[in-house]
Amino acid sequence: MSTDEFLTLPVVPLRDMVVFPHMMAPFVVGRRPSVTALEIALHREDSMIFLVTQKDPKVDNPGPDHVFTLGVTARVVQHLQLASGNIKVMVEGLARAEIVDLSSNEEGTLEATVRVRTVDLVATPAIEKYMADLTEVFKEYAKLSHHLSVEGVVASLQDQEVDQFADILSAHLSQPTAEKQKLLEMMEPMERLQRINDLLDVEIDKLQIDRQISSRVKKQMEKAQREYYLSEKIKAINEELGRNDNTEELAQLKKTIEESSMTDEAKEKALIEIRRLESMPPVSAEAGVCRNYVDWLLAVPWAASSREIRNIVRAEKVLNEDHYGLDEVKDRILEFLAVRQLVRKTGGTILCFVGPPGVGKTSLARSIARATGREFVRLSLGGVRDEAEVRGHRRTYIGAFPGQIIQMMRKAGTVNPVLLLDEVDKMAADFRGDPAGALLEVLDPEQNNTFQDHYLDVEYDLSKVLFVCTANVMHTVPPALQDRMEVIKLSGYTHHEKLAIAQQFLVPRQVDKHGLSKWKVSFDEGSLLLLIERYTREAGVRNLEREVASVCRKLARRILREKRPKSNVVTVDAALIGELLGKPRFRALKREEKPEIGAASGLAWTQVGGELLMTEVLLMRGKGQLTLTGQLGEVMQESARAALSYVRSRAEELQIDPEVFEKSDIHLHVPEGAIPKDGPSAGITLCAALVSALTRTPVRADIAMSGEITLRGQVLPVGGLKEKILAAFRAGIFEVVVPEENEKDLEEIPDDVQKKMTFHLVSHMDQVLKRVMVGRSEEHGAPAAGAEDSSLGSSTVAH
Repeated sequence: MSTDEFLTLPVVPLRDMVVFPHMMAPFVVGRRPSVTALEIALHREDSMIFLVTQKDPKVDNPGPDHVFTLGVTARVVQHLQLASGNIKVMVEGLARAEIVDLSSNEEGTLEATVRVRTVDLVATPAIEKYMADLTEVFKEYAKLSHHLSVEGVVASLQDQEVDQFADILSAHLSQPTAEKQKLLEMMEPMERLQRINDLLDVEIDKLQIDRQISSRVKKQMEKAQREYYLSEKIKAINEELGRNDNTEELAQLKKTIEESSMTDEAKEKALIEIRRLESMPPVSAEAGVCRNYVDWLLAVPWAASSREIRNIVRAEKVLNEDHYGLDEVKDRILEFLAVRQLVRKTGGTILCFVGPPGVGKTSLARSIARATGREFVRLSLGGVRDEAEVRGHRRTYIGAFPGQIIQMMRKAGTVNPVLLLDEVDKMAADFRGDPAGALLEVLDPEQNNTFQDHYLDVEYDLSKVLFVCTANVMHTVPPALQDRMEVIKLSGYTHHEKLAIAQQFLVPRQVDKHGLSKWKVSFDEGSLLLLIERYTREAGVRNLEREVASVCRKLARRILREKRPKSNVVTVDAALIGELLGKPRFRALKREEKPEIGAASGLAWTQVGGELLMTEVLLMRGKGQLTLTGQLGEVMQESARAALSYVRSRAEELQIDPEVFEKSDIHLHVPEGAIPKDGPSAGITLCAALVSALTRTPVRADIAMSGEITLRGQVLPVGGLKEKILAAFRAGIFEVVVPEENEKDLEEIPDDVQKKMTFHLVSHMDQVLKRVMVGRSEEHGAPAAGAEDSSLGSSTVAH
């Protein structure tokens, strides 16, 4: 039976503490609002106060939303003012109470109207038996925990009502605040007792496990001491008898060292360690260090080598089986094998493949190992910042090990593996040293035949290892390290190359992986081109393979749902791609349909390939201000100003009214505005767009351009030409204006693209304007400015 009573009391929020009814609890009050609430309670005749626990103990000024709704009415029994200004309080919990209304004044002091909740439960014989059993369980818990006074708590449990009995047990349980709050909120005493019983069972199990573990550890320590004592006794007995129990093992080890192919220096060090082992007790820590060192010297390959395959025809076949394209890399590997056929002993070879993610750098190294018949080991250097990772730790350190280079050689088991150093551009340096500095010795053919690991402390020959490094960019690799490597750049794949890779490698692999080969699943050319152009935007083919895998998964589900027979041939076309994958993620790269005034097509390089970069210029009535938008970087903004300065200097020759620069504002914008852009290669594009807007002459929509401009109108060379021209080709532009000094870079363009393209090589901005402006020709172009311009004739390379 429960009875309710309403009271209005000052409130003290508690941190990490729950006070139960019938419980004496001391705590310190320090927060100003809580001190004020306590003073109000002390001025009351009954000294009553309401105690409630905070939901989050980190909140310093709790409000009505920061405390639980159920707390305890309490009476202040004692209080003591401390020197710090805090008050130490002893309270006695009276009864549970639920907050009906909670408010705070300007100082943050809380006052609550609470409903006192009391429950009267008559103890039946069954309940008394349950309480007696629970008392015994609590006694066992108290004995195991060692921090409770068993006699005092058990005495307080005698002759108590059910409600008080449950609260006393709850108060003495070692539980988190949240669990104690749950016990406080349980109004039914029997429900509380059952929950306490469950908690006690769990705590007793934990304490018993802790005791078992402590006992086991103690026994193991006693066993170790016993074994040490007996081993010392055996050693003393053997010394008296003139016997050595590990003599045979050390003799066998010594014989293995003498028969091994290790260098004389390594042999000498190993034999010294054997002599030290003979004079040490086998159980000593130093003996373990010596034995480990000798084991490492024996485990590292000193002469064992793989039988190298020097058949160039077979090697070329293997490389073509694993990778499509990458002709420059394949030629370099075949040249290496050709030299190996003619010269038995060659210097170390260090190759570095540089290119965007997903173009096949790591897998290419594996193919090199397969083509040459060598073992393959891979060492990832991404995030390595400790020099000891490369050279190892000195043996003076506890738990020292050789560096990763020696560990990889042990893993390979031969002296001539292909060792891949992956992600050399991701290394970092800190107080532990610079791993890039340690690699200088490893990757120098003049030094790596005497590489010295800190742990082995003997010279080790790495000159027969074929090192292959990979990196995404080179500017983070130290110049000294770059100088030691033969850098081979792998640019992004063209659409034609991606299509061939998908047809030859990706589709067959994913169809087989997803169990669709029984249904003869195939992708037609249109579906693959759609995946390449509209669903992926990358330099490599990783995302393309993921999209092919996604199509295969959805296709597998559809085949099983429709219960198609295995004789049914499934062909994936463009329509099915859209149905399975949804809307395309990228918009198609397309050129403008017709020439427009103030709009020119430029070309840009990105990590994932080339892009078509439209440039727009607009004239407005104003005071000659130039506005640049489209997230242009500093270099690109300077190119725009240089282009404008050139146009102003040639205003008369270009038939532009000079007053337009003072009476009009010029707004230059490069879509897409959310993408940052930078670099000088858009100079001639910006200039052409400016001239178009100022002369009201359209720029041809079927031609693109790339080149840096100077104040004198000279056109300077740019980088990334291959990717830029491929971007123009994909967008349907087959004429490109490029700097004359970039003519040598046209050799990198794939033959199938070159045959359809026309390249205009220019050295001056006047030549650019003659090519790109509608209505201008060689005869009616910008007037020559003196004799020096008479030789400004651009050359055209047509294929």
